[in-house]
Amino acid sequence: MAGLLRRLVPQGDRLRVLVVDDSVVIRRLVREALSADPSIEVVGTAADGSIALQSIPQLNPDVVTLDIEMPNLDGLATLKEIRRTYPHVRVVMLSGMTQRGAAATFDALALGADDYVTKAHDKGSLDQTLTELRAELLPKILQFHNHDNRPGWRPSADPDTAPKRAGPLAKRARRAVAIGVSTGGPQALSAIIPQFPGDLSLPVFVVQHMPPMFTRLLAERLQTQTRLRVDEATEGAVVGPAQVFLAPGDYHMKVRRRDQGEVIALDQGPLENSCRPAADVLFRSVAEEYGGEVVTVVLTGMGHDGLRGVETLKAKGAYVIAQDEASSVVWGMPGAVAGAGLADAVVSLDNVVPEIMRQL
Repeated sequence: MAGLLRRLVPQGDRLRVLVVDDSVVIRRLVREALSADPSIEVVGTAADGSIALQSIPQLNPDVVTLDIEMPNLDGLATLKEIRRTYPHVRVVMLSGMTQRGAAATFDALALGADDYVTKAHDKGSLDQTLTELRAELLPKILQFHNHDNRPGWRPSADPDTAPKRAGPLAKRARRAVAIGVSTGGPQALSAIIPQFPGDLSLPVFVVQHMPPMFTRLLAERLQTQTRLRVDEATEGAVVGPAQVFLAPGDYHMKVRRRDQGEVIALDQGPLENSCRPAADVLFRSVAEEYGGEVVTVVLTGMGHDGLRGVETLKAKGAYVIAQDEASSVVWGMPGAVAGAGLADAVVSLDNVVPEIMRQL
């Protein structure tokens, strides 16, 4: 996976950021937004991809913010060269909140971009644009700090030796798979969804932290890679085997029992863990409907969404899989589960589906 070669910056060091955008105004706003945090140093700016590639050896950035649409050498071509020549550098794409921008963002993620931020146009005053850019971009940059020593949780000393359940509990029937994922999710899902057999006997529910439009495009792209049916979830959709339901952007996804069986329920309830959709909401819901007859998977992502829901599922007997640190773009969500001792298995991305299938 792309995250394997990329480093985390130690907590005490400043993150070195190179800002690449053809707009003078955007370059200034991004610089100002990032400079507000003392743990970030903007080491330079570039007006196009060619200048950026020339600057990387001199400036040695940890992270590059990269506009998609630029003259001379656009963002996608620049990203390809960064991945080929400087594989350790993290890349956060800046794209427009449009159909075209969303499609280009997915292309960038497929090429190895670590994350993205949408640039909404016509926001009004520059002060308002700066405030919103700071709120969106700062967390995406700061996730590349090594936060292993932050308070609240501690990774297991050796996650690969996390205890596995044995005996009757490990052999119980499973009726659903529930997945939570964030940063690095499109790449991770593109790696694992095609591994499921086309005659999978149960449904797969996925929460990926993404805004509207992006989740629909993600579902469409995943559908081209698998024999399973992949849908952006809709209210009242009947749940069946060999189906993948992706929570739509800005909606929590739940599973509810109706006369015709389990169906999808969507709502715009309060954000949880600053997210909507949230993995915790899905996990609590499947715990109510399926009890412990669930395989729960927490993949790469920033923060700790999913941790509380995993606690609920674990108490009911669900089997919990966390992606390992080496194959994660950011070991936040799975690291929180592993660090809390809730993972029955901590495995590389390549081994997630084989581990799921062993439980079925």
